[in-house]
Amino acid sequence: MAKAQKSLPTREEIPVELTWKLEDIYASDEEWEKEWKDVKELLPKFETFQGKLHESPPEKLYQLFQLQDEVSDRLSTLYTYAHMRYDQDTANSFYQAMNGKAENLITQASSVMSFITPEILKLEESTLKEYLAQYEPLQLYQHTLDEINRQRPHVLSEKEEALLAEASEVTDSASQTFGMLNNADMTFPAVKDENGNEVDLTHGRYINFLESKDQRVRHDAFKAMYDTFGSFRNTFASTLQGVVKKDNFYAKVRNYQSAREAALNRNNIPESVYDNLIAAIHEGLPLLQRYVALRKKVLGLDELHMYDLYTPPLVKDVNMTFTYDKAQETVLKALSPLGKDYLNVMKRAFEERWIDVEENKGKRSGAYSSGSYSTNPYILMNWQDNLNNLFTLAHELGHSMHSYYTHESQPYRYGNYSIFVAEVASTCNEALLNDYLVENTSDPKEKLYLLNHFLEGFRGTVFRQTMFAEFEHEIHVLSQNGEALTADKLTELYYNLNKKYFGDDLIVDEEIGLEWARIPHFYYNYYVYQYATGYAAAQSLANQILEEKEPAVERYLDYLKAGSSDYPIEVLKRAGVDMTEKTPVTNALKVFEEKLTEMENLLEEINK
Repeated sequence: MAKAQKSLPTREEIPVELTWKLEDIYASDEEWEKEWKDVKELLPKFETFQGKLHESPPEKLYQLFQLQDEVSDRLSTLYTYAHMRYDQDTANSFYQAMNGKAENLITQASSVMSFITPEILKLEESTLKEYLAQYEPLQLYQHTLDEINRQRPHVLSEKEEALLAEASEVTDSASQTFGMLNNADMTFPAVKDENGNEVDLTHGRYINFLESKDQRVRHDAFKAMYDTFGSFRNTFASTLQGVVKKDNFYAKVRNYQSAREAALNRNNIPESVYDNLIAAIHEGLPLLQRYVALRKKVLGLDELHMYDLYTPPLVKDVNMTFTYDKAQETVLKALSPLGKDYLNVMKRAFEERWIDVEENKGKRSGAYSSGSYSTNPYILMNWQDNLNNLFTLAHELGHSMHSYYTHESQPYRYGNYSIFVAEVASTCNEALLNDYLVENTSDPKEKLYLLNHFLEGFRGTVFRQTMFAEFEHEIHVLSQNGEALTADKLTELYYNLNKKYFGDDLIVDEEIGLEWARIPHFYYNYYVYQYATGYAAAQSLANQILEEKEPAVERYLDYLKAGSSDYPIEVLKRAGVDMTEKTPVTNALKVFEEKLTEMENLLEEINK
C-alpha cells in the first residue's frame, strides 16, 4: 500500500474533475486534424497580397490584416490544444506528433507572412495616413500602423535585412555554445550530504544543497559549483563577450545609440525606467542589508556567508498545509478586494475545469497559464498541499485573469500583452494573498513565516534582478567603449556589485564573483530588469487596491482589459503606476520596510 502511494498515477487514474476540459477547444482529435488541414489551405491566400499593396486601395491592406488575424488566431488555438495535450502526458507519442505538426504549421505560416511588415514599410507614412482617413474599417489597425511607422528609422533595406537574417546563425553561436557547455558538457563533483552520503552535484540539486540545515553541506556545494565554473572561466567570458558584442552590433547597424535603447525600444520603454529602477534600489540597499543582518541574528551564525542566503525559512516548526479545495477557498477570499466580477470569473476557472490540478506520470513539471485568444485561459499545476503551491495557484490565476479580460475586451490584434506588464497581474495576486494570510492568522509563528516568505521573494526578485540588470548594462557599456570583457574583469565587476548590495554583515565569498558565468539571463538581451519593475508595479497596485478600494480596482481592471491596444508604459500609467518615475519602486521598498519592521518586532516579542 505504501508503495502504491509513492508511485505517480497514470493520466487515466486522475479524477476527471481535476483535469482541464480541452474538449471545449476541439470536441475530438479528429476535429483538430480537420482544422489543421483547413488552416494549411488558407496559407496560399497570402500570395495574392505580396507585391501588390503599393498599387492597391486601402481595402487591400485591411483585408491582409484580417487574413493575418484569422490565420494567427486559428493557428494559436491549434497549438494551444496540441501543446497542452502533449504536456499532460509527454510520453504519449500521438500528442508528441500532434504538437510537432502544430509547430511545423506555425513555421510555415511565419514564412508566408514574413513579407507583410517590409511591404507596408515600402509605403510612405503619409500614404498610410491617407489610407486611414479614406477607409474607416482600417482604423482598427491604427496602433499597429503607428508601431510599424515607429520602427522605420531602424528597419534597413531588404537586402540588408536579408543579410542580417542570414547572419543570425553565426551571431547566435556564442549563446548556443554557452547552452551546450552549461547544460550538456559540464560535470560537477559529488558532495557529501547531511548523512555523509556522496551525492553528485547538478544544476537542479544545487539549490537543495544550499537549503540544507548543515552549513558544511552548503559550503561544500557552493565551493564545488564555483570551482567547476572557475575552471571554465575564460570560455564563459568568451561566450558572454560574444553575446554582448552581438547586441551592440545589431544596435549600431539599426541606428540605435546603444544595445539597451534597442532592447527597450521593442516595447517603447524609455531608458529612464531602467535608470530609475537602479537608482531607487541603490537608495533602498540599507533595507536589504538590514534584512541580511536579521537573517544572521536569527540563524545564530558568527559569520553569514553567501551560501547561507538560501537556508530554510528563518521560522522553524511551521507547517502550513493547503489541500486544493482549501486553496480555492483561500484564494477567493484573499482576492475579494478585486470585486465580484473578478471572483465570478475565478469561480468559472474552478468549476468549468480550466485547471489541470494533479501530478501524473509523464506530465510536464512546474506550472503555467496558457491558452489562445479563442480558448479559455487554462492553467497547468502539479499540486502539492503546501504554501508554495497556494501562491503558485494565485500567481497563475493572475495570468489567466489578465488573458481573460484582455480577450473579452480587445479584438484579436490587441488580444495579447508584453512581458513588461505580464508579471504585474500575477504578482499583484500574490501580494494580495500574502496580505490576507498575514492579517488572518493569530499564530505568531505563522505570521513570521509569511513575513519571511514575502521578504525572501522581494529579495530574490527585486534586489537580485536589479543587481543582474546593473551588471548587464555595465558590461554592454564597457564593450561598446572598446574594453575587453575578460574573465578577471567580469569577476571583479560582479564581486564588487555583491559587496555593494549586501553590505558588511555578509561575508561576500570570493567564489561569488564567478556567478556571472552561470546566469543564463545574461544572454537574454536586457530582459531581467522586467522582473523587478513588474514586481514593484504589482506591489504599488496591490497597495492602492487595499487602500483606495473601488477607484483603484476600476483602474486595475482597465489595465487587465487593455491588452496591447497601447504601449505598456501607458497602460500601467492609467492603472496608477508611472514606471518612468522612481515612485513605484520607492513605494515597493516602503512595503518591504514595513514587513521587515513587523518581522523584527514580532521576533522580539516571541523572544521576550
